[in-house]
Amino acid sequence: MDFELLNKYNIPAPRYTSYPTVPYWQHDPPTIASWKLNVLNAFDKSNEISLYIHLPYCESLCTYCGCNKHITKNHTVELPYIESILQEWAMYINLLPTKPILRELHLGGGTPTFFAPEHLAILIKGILENVELPAQYDFGFEAHPNSTTFEHLQTLRALGFNRISIGVQDFDDEILRIINRFQTEQEINDVVKAARTLGYESINFDLIFGLPRQTPEHIRKTMRKVAALKPERIAFYSYAHVPWIKPGQRAYSEEDLPQGKEKRALYELGRELLEDLAYIEIGLDHFALPGDALQKAQETGTLHRNFMGYTPYFTGLSIGLGASSISDSGGAFVQNEKSIATYRALVKSAEFPIVKGHLLTKEDQILRKHILHLMCRGETSWLELEDQCDALFAGMERLEELETDGLVERFPFYLRVTPRGKPFVRNICLALDAHYWRRQPQSKLFSQTI
Repeated sequence: MDFELLNKYNIPAPRYTSYPTVPYWQHDPPTIASWKLNVLNAFDKSNEISLYIHLPYCESLCTYCGCNKHITKNHTVELPYIESILQEWAMYINLLPTKPILRELHLGGGTPTFFAPEHLAILIKGILENVELPAQYDFGFEAHPNSTTFEHLQTLRALGFNRISIGVQDFDDEILRIINRFQTEQEINDVVKAARTLGYESINFDLIFGLPRQTPEHIRKTMRKVAALKPERIAFYSYAHVPWIKPGQRAYSEEDLPQGKEKRALYELGRELLEDLAYIEIGLDHFALPGDALQKAQETGTLHRNFMGYTPYFTGLSIGLGASSISDSGGAFVQNEKSIATYRALVKSAEFPIVKGHLLTKEDQILRKHILHLMCRGETSWLELEDQCDALFAGMERLEELETDGLVERFPFYLRVTPRGKPFVRNICLALDAHYWRRQPQSKLFSQTI
């Protein structure tokens, strides 16, 4: 890492899980009629879908977390919420002309393992009775080591789940105390061992660099644990400090946080140690062992990125169920109501619980394609007229300084991220973000890029 470049380019920018990014979606969401039409158009092109289910409950607040969650120890909320999800799912099933082929299913949160295994079984069986499964599919869930039991793992494995993402974050007890996350190293070991025993094909560790009081020695300790347990995938996220959005992050002082050069050094150390363990960097903050489906997808150029993260599968229709979930039809995005009570009331009245969204223009679709290629492949091209627009050429001009700094290489119809430019891929995508440049934020919206 060139730390002079870090100081220059470490600015607030989106993570580009979508384009346009959520703050630049239209003020009014698409009408229900237009959303239904977009769903049907996407399904007409391909009946394969991805499904994300948001399970928002947690028993305690992890103060680093930026997700939509509801803190409670009251587990009587489980079945009513599941009932609402299945009611929302029924609205989509009634809309579609035939049974969808479910290529990908992910349970996120919140804490999916807040829910009892028998209740998760009711949810998943209710989903699966209305779909067909392809020969290859990917079912995964996010697991908190503190609440994930053998029964959770056994139940979900029997229902077809083959992937688990374990929220490790860091192995140091003091850091976990500061961020109010309660788990032990033994609990992580037990979840990994049980998942292996039950035949889960892929285990992911979520790790975070830049946490309060985190030092290089903490990173070394974490990577020693990774070496011992050898999960197939690692998501090595930058801590996003956004207390103006998530007030829980004010539980510690900004003086406790590694900043700038110090923070980036934690990532560089972690990346080096992961590569020593044979992990391959496959995208922004993500690593996989050789032979893993993500690594193969990167190798073949089929790696895809959606609201669930990097995936080896592309589906034209991605449906989000539950409070705050986001759906993507290729031509439109919609987001569900965030309030659980309001979400449930809307679904109970047989209304799609949509409160936010965006209909993509032709320009949006072109720029989205190029940004997606940069995030997944590190390159993009526009030889065909259908891949060109004035906003793309304006973005190419904004890249002049980044090219001078050795971060990209520009050609008449081709753009490539250099090895030196990999850490700055968010900055590179920002240059192509027409919405951002037309309406630059006057207040804090995004986390720092590095």
